[in-house]
Amino acid sequence: MEERTQPQLNFYDCERGKRALDAEESIRSKRYHKKLFSRFAKAIVEYELVRENDKIAVCVSGGKDSFLMAKLFQELKRHNKIPFSLEFLCMDPGYNAENRALIEYNARTLGIPLTIFESDIFENVVHIDSSPCYICARMRRGYLYAAAKRMGCNKIALGHHFDDVIETIVMGMLYGGQVQTMMPKLRSSHFEGMELIRPMYLVREKDIESWRDFSGIRFLQCACKFTAQTDENENKSMRKRVKRLIAQLAEENEAVEKNIFRSVENVNLSTIIAYKDKKGLRHHFLDEYDDIENSKETNDE
Repeated sequence: MEERTQPQLNFYDCERGKRALDAEESIRSKRYHKKLFSRFAKAIVEYELVRENDKIAVCVSGGKDSFLMAKLFQELKRHNKIPFSLEFLCMDPGYNAENRALIEYNARTLGIPLTIFESDIFENVVHIDSSPCYICARMRRGYLYAAAKRMGCNKIALGHHFDDVIETIVMGMLYGGQVQTMMPKLRSSHFEGMELIRPMYLVREKDIESWRDFSGIRFLQCACKFTAQTDENENKSMRKRVKRLIAQLAEENEAVEKNIFRSVENVNLSTIIAYKDKKGLRHHFLDEYDDIENSKETNDE
């Protein structure tokens, strides 16, 4: 009788399979379920981010936030309380070969069926001197909307988290002279019927980092080949400075981060000097000040 040799399992395939299993099980474990999945699900319910028969393009950039978002969506889909479908979408704006390979490897490791399409965004922004990161981000979003729409999706999901939100609030005040925030969902102005959602809205970055370290997977950080990640560049970053400022304040008062978030939920227009409405019209407190009833104190100052 002919003796058959069993195929030898590659060590790296075994290791990858173990990491995938660990990453899956960790989301369901006591260690991370409440901090990750529960907050993810809470944002979806509270802000009505997923509705029946949605087809959502989960946008994976290659970093820890978007890959975790993809896994959380898979977990949500497994519960299947409402019918919806998913596409996992990644745009290659001009990554070098190493970064592209890392994204593909991590997608296989985590069991995410990723569709990758290419664009020339990096080449288009390399010569832009003023706000290249802002322009790059806007172009990325446009490409993602277009690709998602071609796939029959009505929503794109981005991996911005709680810390991104509060940093944006503080940056708007300190550097933009305005009170604004990163909204949990937005309708597209240029792609009819398309919507952007941010289901990681209530998830803390420290918990994402803890999951990343626990999983042992190396994710992409800054993939832009034009902005090297040096300490000098990081020190010059407005967002990095704001992140450090918030962390310093939180050391003195642990409620600081939640209070920054709540500040855009508890806006009292009677205590605002001026504001713009949804149509962009500016309203000033003096407009109604001569109306005695409207100008009476509503609280002790």
